[in-house]
Amino acid sequence: MCWAALSELVPLYPLYALLFLDTGVSAARLSLLFGLWSVTGLLAEVPAGLLADRWSRRGVLALSGVLQAAAFVLWTGAPSTSSFAVGFVVWGVGGACSSGTAEALVHDGLAERGAADRFGRVHGWMTAAELLVQVPTALLATGLHALGGYRLVGWVSVAACLAAALLALRFPEPVRDDGEEEEVPPRREVIAVLRRPALLAAVAAVALLGGLDGMEEYFPVLAAGYGLPTAVVPLAVLVVSLAGAAGAAAGGRLRRPGGSLTAGLLGGAGAGLLGSVVLPAPVALAVLAGAYGLYLAVLVAAEAELQRRITGPYRATITSVAGVGIELSSLLVFLAWAAGGPFALGLLVLAVVPVAAGALRSRT
Repeated sequence: MCWAALSELVPLYPLYALLFLDTGVSAARLSLLFGLWSVTGLLAEVPAGLLADRWSRRGVLALSGVLQAAAFVLWTGAPSTSSFAVGFVVWGVGGACSSGTAEALVHDGLAERGAADRFGRVHGWMTAAELLVQVPTALLATGLHALGGYRLVGWVSVAACLAAALLALRFPEPVRDDGEEEEVPPRREVIAVLRRPALLAAVAAVALLGGLDGMEEYFPVLAAGYGLPTAVVPLAVLVVSLAGAAGAAAGGRLRRPGGSLTAGLLGGAGAGLLGSVVLPAPVALAVLAGAYGLYLAVLVAAEAELQRRITGPYRATITSVAGVGIELSSLLVFLAWAAGGPFALGLLVLAVVPVAAGALRSRT
């Protein structure tokens, strides 16, 4: 949980888009940079998971922090459009190194100690820690920028990423048996494992549910749409994030969620999103926060169920396959918002309910 919090305690997170704009990057180029970042992560996702399974999950997790620090060194030392682009490529690879790897490492570390059933709870608290740390991150970003501008913010962010990398090296890693040479190529073995219906269903459920988290990008827009003053919007978004942290922690306690429970919680989240569009401002914000909390409870429970269903040595690789699905399904969120705003987003969440419920109901 300390590693999860430290990985997100990066003061450049709330400010890097402003850094780009203040350096002279146009709005169109900013979108291209974000697109480059997303495509890089998408392409590197599965190879990074395979590297973690074949080499060292702890090492790949530490490499993730080092690569992210390298990206911020470029941005801080030589801010320009080209360095931003190279930095996003490096960061995209680094992000792929942590996606799936952390979950696989924690699950197998617990399993080696006979505590695999505690993964859901630990994973839920890790997710909650990532959300709760947004509070000190925002305060730190504001204070550092006032003291030394983007340069101070950037160098402190580099130090935070390297500190997270060092902390990752302290993770215990289960001993692997490398005595026998593998006869089956990893790609064929992973495909064979994914053909198991119950596992494939869980991968699909996590991919769809994880993609819905793209809704978080629109929370400031929703808050502003409630008529809240601009100065209050960050506080409103923070309320939603805190509710999400509570939901994630609660979701970690849901063991083997059934279809009915999944449908009820996720249906409540979708209904809450729709309700937040028509309700008055204070109530709408509370309903939005509750909807996000319900959604994250389902997501954390589904991710824990996926880890329970994975067997064999390629846990990080299979989790990364789900990560690719998350990246692709997040496009549905962006398309829904472009087509119909928050109302279409609420309908999308409701559309995912039967798919996720059916996938998590299958356990054979």
